[in-house]
Amino acid sequence: MSTIENIATVKKIFEAYLENRNLRKTPERFAILEEIYSRNDHFDVESLYIHMKNRKYRVSRATVYNTLEILLACDLVTKHQFGKNMAQFEKSYGYKQHDHIICVDCGKVVEFCDPRIQQIQSMMGELLQFDVTHHSLNLYGACTKLKKEGKCESFSKK
Repeated sequence: MSTIENIATVKKIFEAYLENRNLRKTPERFAILEEIYSRNDHFDVESLYIHMKNRKYRVSRATVYNTLEILLACDLVTKHQFGKNMAQFEKSYGYKQHDHIICVDCGKVVEFCDPRIQQIQSMMGELLQFDVTHHSLNLYGACTKLKKEGKCESFSKK
């Protein structure tokens, strides 16, 4: 599915969700949705807000926060807490299950997918008689290769 097709699909899902809950279908909410689905990274609320302001969108921080809450509720966005005080978000519709490895020094987040994790999930669900619906796996460490190259953000700032 292309990015354009994906955005059209998530717009329909979002519109139906808003209608079913008698929530307003504002242009700002849809602009936030489009912005999120045009990205390929993790983001925090403040960086999303600043990015939208820099692109001349007329949105408030409150609108960004409130819209993210709605997008979380309708499963179009996933929220992560990668060991910092600030929550990180990413789009979730139409994207394969993946896990994360996070640098404890600079906060860099790298996504990875290993089919063995799905096998473990299925096996443990059967063994423990659980209907596993999803999982979250975060690994933490230091990006030593980046440090050696002087590209680890916290390392290069020291």
